[in-house]
Amino acid sequence: MGDLAGRLRSALAGRGRPSSDYDLNPDVQLSPERTLRNAAVLIPVVDRPGNAGVILTKRSSALKHHPAQIAFPGGKVDETDGGAEDAALREAHEEIGLSPQHADVLGSLPPHETVTGFLVTPVLALVAPEFKARPEPGEVAEAFEVPLDHVMNPARFLVESRRWRGKRRYYFTVPWGPYYIWGATARILRALADRVQNVET
Repeated sequence: MGDLAGRLRSALAGRGRPSSDYDLNPDVQLSPERTLRNAAVLIPVVDRPGNAGVILTKRSSALKHHPAQIAFPGGKVDETDGGAEDAALREAHEEIGLSPQHADVLGSLPPHETVTGFLVTPVLALVAPEFKARPEPGEVAEAFEVPLDHVMNPARFLVESRRWRGKRRYYFTVPWGPYYIWGATARILRALADRVQNVET
């Protein structure tokens, strides 16, 4: 795990600005009195030499919020959690069957503010290659891997837009095969990709 772990730890400690859902929409006026709810996601990187991957989920189409979207394992930080790291690990265990003992946490990215009112802390962890995801059917329709090299290359990211609440909203996407990775998930991956590129250049 040494080479990949060192590369990612250097990226987390290196240069990079915080991300948010508003990065590509500078005209949005945010209220200084807005209330944000704390949440956390896990970026599980499978440490497979020469073929590392990031585990993502496709949310169940039956969910009320963000049905069928591509997402990291994650959710709200509960009062019983010891913080963002505990919440991310707990959610990953619930959603894809990843035991906390099998996740080597490397650190976190700065929190990401979403348009839905969450302040999300992305927690980065290495996962052993023998791990097999077990999606929780009530929340997760599918768990899959996208190659780490794909999502760590800023050139793979596109900027797209759609109308949302009467205005045109711009956002990052990073498509992979049949999977449309966009919104906060793509923006968080882009933030990590930028840091990796800064370390390597």
